[in-house]
Order: sequence, then structure tokens, then C-alpha cells
Amino acid sequence: MINDSDSSSLVRLNIGGNKFCTTIDTLTRREPDSMLAAMFSGRHKLCQDPEKGYVFVDRDGKHFRHILNWLRDGVVPILTDSGYSELIREAEYYQLLGLIEAISSVSTKRKEDEESVAELTRTDIIKCIQSERVKFRGVNLSGLDLSKLDLSYVDFSFATLKNVFFSRANLQCAKFRDVDAENSIFHNATLRECEFTGANLRGALIAGSNLQSANLQDACLIDCSFCGADLRSAHLQSADLTNANLEGANLEGANLKGAKLSNANLKGANLQRAYLRHVNLRDTHLEGAKLDGANLLGAIR
Repeated sequence: MINDSDSSSLVRLNIGGNKFCTTIDTLTRREPDSMLAAMFSGRHKLCQDPEKGYVFVDRDGKHFRHILNWLRDGVVPILTDSGYSELIREAEYYQLLGLIEAISSVSTKRKEDEESVAELTRTDIIKCIQSERVKFRGVNLSGLDLSKLDLSYVDFSFATLKNVFFSRANLQCAKFRDVDAENSIFHNATLRECEFTGANLRGALIAGSNLQSANLQDACLIDCSFCGADLRSAHLQSADLTNANLEGANLEGANLKGAKLSNANLKGANLQRAYLRHVNLRDTHLEGAKLDGANLLGAIR
């Protein structure tokens, strides 16, 4: 039994042959519900070497220093994925729930950071587009500045394009099928006849762009800005335009069959001859919009 009432008293630990020296306060303060805290609460008899005073714990001591550093400072070490798996296993044994949660958070952030790192540079892109039939299918280009480049006919299908700058780029007839382009910037870009089928463009800035005859069917366009964009004859069937800003956009002849327009801003938009059959316009802002010749059969207003 450890009866020393001084919580700062020294404790010697032998973890699978690896020896450590710490205090009762360190072992009990940060994670009071852990097995270690229970061991040194004074309520349990411990396996202690009578000569050298070490408390023996039959576990691999490889990562125990990381456990002590967590208990002292709340610091999660930088390890490989396999190292984190081993540390979590030890943390589970010692019932250190806070450490397990912290490791999971660090691992998740690391994966997110790795996914957001572009695989190519702007220079790499320029070199590639000088050749014919360029494809960046499935490539991670997140965060790159590709503004003002001629990227017409380039195939970006299935690529990760988060936070990419495409401002004033020529993207005519480019393919963006099923891309993840969340929060990307297409301001004043040429996007005529582009294919965005199934693309995630959530929060993207597409204001002032030319999207004539572009295909945005089934695309996620939530919170997008299309202010002043040219969407004449664009295909927007079943696209999700929830909270999208289309103020002043030209949607003449556009097909919006099945599109979601909840809280979308279409003030002053040109919707002449647009296809809006059975579309729910109840929560859509249409003040000043031109609806001459629009097909509104069955539309909810």
C-alpha cells in the first residue's frame, strides 16, 4: 500500500523492464478515472520491489514515456500511424480516455492535411497543358493558383480541387465530373460547355463566370455565388442550389428541373424561357426576376 498523503511524492515504475520515475500527482491528476489513478489512490496493494522500491507493471514500456508526457503536459507525440496504434492500445489498457480521444483527433487532422496537399505545382500544370489531351483525373490539386491559365478541354474528373484559384482561367469544355472543388474560386472564368456532373462545388465563388451550356446536373452548389454569371442554356437538373446567390445571373433557357432552390437568391435574375416545372420556389427570392416564357407548370410558389 502507498499511504503517503503527499501527492507529489516520488513513484518508481518498472514497466516491462523499462524504469521510470514520476509523482503520484502526475499519475492521478489529468486522468482521475484511469487505471493508473486507481492504482495509486492508496486503495490497492501494488506489486513493489522491496529493495529498490519499483512498482512493476507487466506491459511493454516502449510508449510509456509518451503516456507520462501526456499526463504531465497534455502533449500528444508525433508518431507514425503504426506508432499511434500501439500507443492507443497502451492507453486503452491504462484506461486513459482523454489520451485516446486526443490521438484520434491528431490522426484525423493529419489525414485531412495530407489530403489537402497538392500533388503538383502551378509550374507542373503549365508544363502539362503544353501537351495535348491533358488529364488530371483523380489528382489532388488543392490550394493551387491556376488563375489566368488556358485549361480548356482539360479533364479534371474525380480530382480534389479544394480552394483552387481558377479566376479568369479559360476552362471551356473542361471536365469536372465528380470533383471535390469545395470553396474554389472561379471568378470571371470561362466555363462554357464545362461538365460539372455530380461535382461538389459547395461555397465556390463563380460570380461573373461564363457558364453557357455548362452541365451542372446533380452538382452540389450549396452556398455558391453565381452573381452576374452567364448560365444561359445551362443544365442544372437536380442540382442543389440551397442558399446559392444567383442575383443578376442570366439563366435564360436554363433547365432547373428538380433543382433545390431553398433560400436561393434569384433577385433580378433572367429566367426567361427557363425550365422550372414542379420546382419548389416557395422559399426562393425572386424579386425583380424575369420569368417571361418560363415553364412554371406545377411549380410551387
